[in-house]
Amino acid sequence: MVRAAVLVAPGRYEVQQFARPELENGALLMRVELSGICGTDKHTYQGETKQYAGTESETDTPFPIIQGHENVGIIEELTPAIEESGDFYQTKVKVGDRIVMCPDMICGKCFYCTHIQGYSWCSKSQCYGNSFTSAKWPHLLGGWAEYMYFKPGTFFYKVPDAVPPRVAVLAELMACAASLDKLRDFSSYSIEGFTSGDTVVVFGVGPLGLLHVAKLGMMGAGRVICIDKSEYRLDLAKKMGADLTINVDRTSKDGRLELIRSLTGGIGADVVLHMTNRPEPVIEGIEMLRRGGTLLEMGNFADTGEVPISMHRHVLSKNLRLIGLSNHPITAYGPSLKLFEKYAQHYPFADLVTHEFGLGQADEAMRMSISPESGKVVINPWI
Repeated sequence: MVRAAVLVAPGRYEVQQFARPELENGALLMRVELSGICGTDKHTYQGETKQYAGTESETDTPFPIIQGHENVGIIEELTPAIEESGDFYQTKVKVGDRIVMCPDMICGKCFYCTHIQGYSWCSKSQCYGNSFTSAKWPHLLGGWAEYMYFKPGTFFYKVPDAVPPRVAVLAELMACAASLDKLRDFSSYSIEGFTSGDTVVVFGVGPLGLLHVAKLGMMGAGRVICIDKSEYRLDLAKKMGADLTINVDRTSKDGRLELIRSLTGGIGADVVLHMTNRPEPVIEGIEMLRRGGTLLEMGNFADTGEVPISMHRHVLSKNLRLIGLSNHPITAYGPSLKLFEKYAQHYPFADLVTHEFGLGQADEAMRMSISPESGKVVINPWI
């Protein structure tokens, strides 16, 4: 039998047991080492369960569910098809190897699968820890369990020996920071997108924002300014390379806007990264931008409501470039793991994992992850 923390309804966890499943060919069983609590998991816990709203992929979380899509673990059992094919990069794997996974499963045949390179925008997309109820076989389709079942067709990646579990568990978040590579794609002679030397404002320095701060440094950003309500997280941002931090509770909106203008010769920031899980700061971020500036929205993965926007003042007059990215590329895991390995001496990645809880402490873990006094909170099913 396999133990798991099951979210039976918003705000209510139970530790349940499931029979260890037999593997269909092409499947894999992973012994979970660590599973991160994502912003998406917080939304689900709080009853904000609608994802990809307004698209063909719109879903509502099916309860009961085993959450956990930021996972690292050890191959416990595999099948002949996996032995033959290896991981995403065709690297051979065996029992005992450490791996991470992309949580998104795609059909490979729809318009988005055949036209959008690398991104899992599949119209039939399903996500481990978000899309599969634990009420149906094989049950173990989230990382908050002792073992996790990988269906045939799951993308997984062998972890370099030099990358420890407390860093590898951040691989999915670092893959999300491929958004900065996408912003660079938009760069042109009219100075749109993101280029070296740019002033970048990061709204929200939870774990997603913190890894974007680190990657901004790797990619040659100029001044990086971080804004948050949590002094705890702003201190982590300094460790990850932020040049200036601003506490929302100790400043005014007008004061913050004036500060950004004063730091940029009255022009405004080149890029704003919006990483908070509320929509309200988006307007402030737009107002901080220079003309032709770019705002990246990645924080509101669930439907958290609406904010009023002036099409004249905020969009047209600003010549705004507003880019929404709701997912990460399946091709970003290998590069992310290489960056963890290469920059291990420059950035204290493991320090971003600030709290660790067992399966029976899932509610406490979730509340800690919502608290401003935390970084990445993880579930360790063997505590």
